[in-house]
Amino acid sequence: MLSFEEAREMILSNVAPMEAEPVEILKSLGRVIAEDVIAPLNLPSFDNSAMDGYAVRVSDCNQFAPLTVSGYIPAGGTAVAEVLPGNAIRIMTGAPVPPGCDAIVPLEDVEEAEGAREDIWIVKTAPRVGQHIRFAGEDVKRGEIVLPVGTQIRVPAVSMLASLGRTQVRVYRKPVVAILATGDELVEPGQALAKGKLYNSNSVALAAAVREVGAIPMILGIACDDRDDLLEKITAGLQADALITAAGVSVGDRDFVRETLAEVGVNELFWKVGMKPGKSMAFGKRSGKPVFSLPGNPVSAMITFEEMARPALLKMMGHQKVLRPLVTATLREDIRKKSGRVFFSRVRLERVNGRFLVWNAGNQETGFVQTLLHADALAVLPADRVSFEAGEEINVHILSSLLE
Repeated sequence: MLSFEEAREMILSNVAPMEAEPVEILKSLGRVIAEDVIAPLNLPSFDNSAMDGYAVRVSDCNQFAPLTVSGYIPAGGTAVAEVLPGNAIRIMTGAPVPPGCDAIVPLEDVEEAEGAREDIWIVKTAPRVGQHIRFAGEDVKRGEIVLPVGTQIRVPAVSMLASLGRTQVRVYRKPVVAILATGDELVEPGQALAKGKLYNSNSVALAAAVREVGAIPMILGIACDDRDDLLEKITAGLQADALITAAGVSVGDRDFVRETLAEVGVNELFWKVGMKPGKSMAFGKRSGKPVFSLPGNPVSAMITFEEMARPALLKMMGHQKVLRPLVTATLREDIRKKSGRVFFSRVRLERVNGRFLVWNAGNQETGFVQTLLHADALAVLPADRVSFEAGEEINVHILSSLLE
């Protein structure tokens, strides 16, 4: 049986980013760039004014020196003629700096010369060279890599792409993830629940988790505990970019998932992991496509997805950081566990005076879905320890986005 760390490393080493596809920049939010975006121009593309004021020659601007205002350049205007000595140009923010000028004097730093013509102004405070000028290439230089491969696109990246004149960007494709729940005891939500039957929560929960991570879920429905039904649905699922099955991977006399996967050519890389919950999960590949076989218990399915499948799907979408934040938190109460497996305990989390405090979120039996509902994080309790005392610091994987 592999350790949890060995199993996750094996999964991540056996998945790779999807191929690239072009998307409109407004539709690219959250996606990962699959090309180095190189600036085709300088930003700014020309020297321009950062203030409403006057473009001047610093050498003309001794304190209270009179200047003749000989022109006006609005934003979007054109600066053609060179400004002659003793002259200034009225200029607006974003307008091109005219030739010969080497500073911008803000409106509040000039005043009309008393008794002089309307176009004669004096500078109250002598400017310095380059003052309030945004120089060409000062932000981005032509040929510079501004968004390297692997960058997750957020609003500032969209702004940069638009500033460079881009309407599209190449990003890694979202994988289509087939989801198959198995078991004769399952019926779909909305149907009548006969005695001895259970609602199939795994399909919709895993589909929601796949969608939350940014991939595309494809629900295959329920496969009966029957080889022919399993074979048909697994074969359909292998047309997707990844396949997730839930249940049927233990040692029961009707657990046929692993042997059916082997029958269709899936190479199983491991079965059973030193983690709780999730010991019975398996992982394999066929034609480069990953296959995750998760336990059927809803809590076990969701925690193994979180710790094993989610990082792999993020890597397939080109993400560089594929693990949730891991933080140190102080226990408010004792925790006990069995030795031999990493235990993922569902816990509550609170930040107090800059420190995280952590405590039990409820019953830790894997049949209690409500405990996972109330959890802010998963405490990662090492395999070789059995007890953790109140006041001790432990590591937790944050689940709640409010605490990230």
